[in-house]
Amino acid sequence: MKKVLISAIAILLTTIGLQAQNANGFGFKAGLNYNGNGNYYESAISNAEHPDRNIGYHFGIFGKIGKNVFFRPELVFTNTKSDYVNNSFTMQKLDAPLLVGVNFLKLFNAFVGPSFQYIIASDFENRVLISDVKNDFTVGLNFGIGVSFNRIGIDLRYERGFSNNEATFISNNGIGISRLDTRQEQLILGVSLIL
Repeated sequence: MKKVLISAIAILLTTIGLQAQNANGFGFKAGLNYNGNGNYYESAISNAEHPDRNIGYHFGIFGKIGKNVFFRPELVFTNTKSDYVNNSFTMQKLDAPLLVGVNFLKLFNAFVGPSFQYIIASDFENRVLISDVKNDFTVGLNFGIGVSFNRIGIDLRYERGFSNNEATFISNNGIGISRLDTRQEQLILGVSLIL
């Protein structure tokens, strides 16, 4: 009897996993980002200062269409922060990844696609903004892997901006002009729920 029960549970879990792989619909997602907001230049002759990585967060909605091969559009609010020697740079943006993926080994998936980004706000601590971030709208690349359990999914992805996107700052005491390339680089861990 015990073997029959264990076999029934195994079959049930396999069936749930197969349904999860083929789950279509829309849902919510949230998670953490490990990010760097780009290189910081104190002056035209100085070397780039690379950001210390910081933990940020994201949350949003997504849709999923398809079975073995799927399309997954998302709309996500993202908050990032990077520390430099004497300053911190924070940025809030809307991300719209358009991902194409494939399911494999019953529970796993891999995906890739462009991520359209709109910068809502940015702040460079102890600096006065001279010019806004050059482009509020930029394009990046997302790719990663995921696993699905019923309607719950977990994924890990890498995101990279395609082009430089600079802002110019001046220190509060009026001495020294600085530039910051806001092209991001992120590792993103997300949890999603299909409704």
